[in-house]
Amino acid sequence: MHPRFEETAAILEARFAEGSAVPWTDDAFGSHAFAVFVVQYESCSVYRSLCDARGITPANLAAWTDIPAVPATAFKYFDFIDDGAGAPEATFRTSGTTRGDEARGRHLVPRLSLYRAALLAPLRAALMPDRGRARFISLIPNPVEVPDSSLSYMVGAAADTLAGGIDWLVDAAGAWSSETEAVCRRAAATGEPVVLLGTALAFQHAIERAARGEPSLGRLPDGSRVMETGGFKGATRHVSRDELHGGITGLTGIPAERIVNEYGMTELLSQLWEPVLVEGLAGRGVHRPAPWLRVRALDPVTLHPVPEGRDGILCFFDLANLGSVAHVLTEDVGSVVDGRVRLRGRAPGAEPRGCSRAMDELMSAAGQP
Repeated sequence: MHPRFEETAAILEARFAEGSAVPWTDDAFGSHAFAVFVVQYESCSVYRSLCDARGITPANLAAWTDIPAVPATAFKYFDFIDDGAGAPEATFRTSGTTRGDEARGRHLVPRLSLYRAALLAPLRAALMPDRGRARFISLIPNPVEVPDSSLSYMVGAAADTLAGGIDWLVDAAGAWSSETEAVCRRAAATGEPVVLLGTALAFQHAIERAARGEPSLGRLPDGSRVMETGGFKGATRHVSRDELHGGITGLTGIPAERIVNEYGMTELLSQLWEPVLVEGLAGRGVHRPAPWLRVRALDPVTLHPVPEGRDGILCFFDLANLGSVAHVLTEDVGSVVDGRVRLRGRAPGAEPRGCSRAMDELMSAAGQP
């Protein structure tokens, strides 16, 4: 590993442990971003080739926003990791596509403690601002069954620290536990609020199972809350957010103001959360990143920043990605105001021209046809 990797990782973990409530100054973020860039530029030849092609090096870097961003699609074609690193502690893979497993991106993570440090404080603030511990009920598979799922890892890591036990109700194949209804009855009998976690698709399946009279979720204690994430990848039909949340409320009794959306992606180790448990429905539709994650909205053609409040292609700089590449350009559309993000969805139609050009540039710099 790069000689400064361990030192930089330890510094970042200590900063992450301070929590996510207090914003970082631009200077503080920029200083850490520069340290991360030095490690990544000097240790990863694929990434260094892109930086050199753009004429950006640690010696001439003027601002963290000038650090070259890698398109998220590049994770399908390149391994962004220290050239001298051994086997990573984890390999997280993106969802499969119609082109098969070979088209799945993979994020190599040499130090999982960075991921744990980055996820715990924001998750606690978003889902458990009023509780120290609570039982988890998960519609996301156990990470033992799907070790390449970053979402499963996130739920398992959070449960290890914040949960007074966890019930895994859906397995890796999507099959529901025969104990589903019993788990909900036991939770209701205790009267203690629980945290119910799942993807939008899993919740929709639960709603449809109940409509068919099959075993499904039941009423949960007052004060329980939901984490909903992931959209409807692989679904035969989509439903509106209001319809989905209405169905969750109908099944569990958990009201809309206690349903929290999480936004994350395999290529990032930090997440964004709706602050609805703190701000009520006024926080719905607005996602707050941790202080160590900066988000910009960029013009889809030029990749120049757009004014605050205007939609653009979202670009993330995640300091928790020390072990891979921190600056990631997505095809997701949204706007940013005072650091908070309002998501609009995926860019419609073909890949945005700026993203396509950035990918072509990386392939050329890395010597790929």
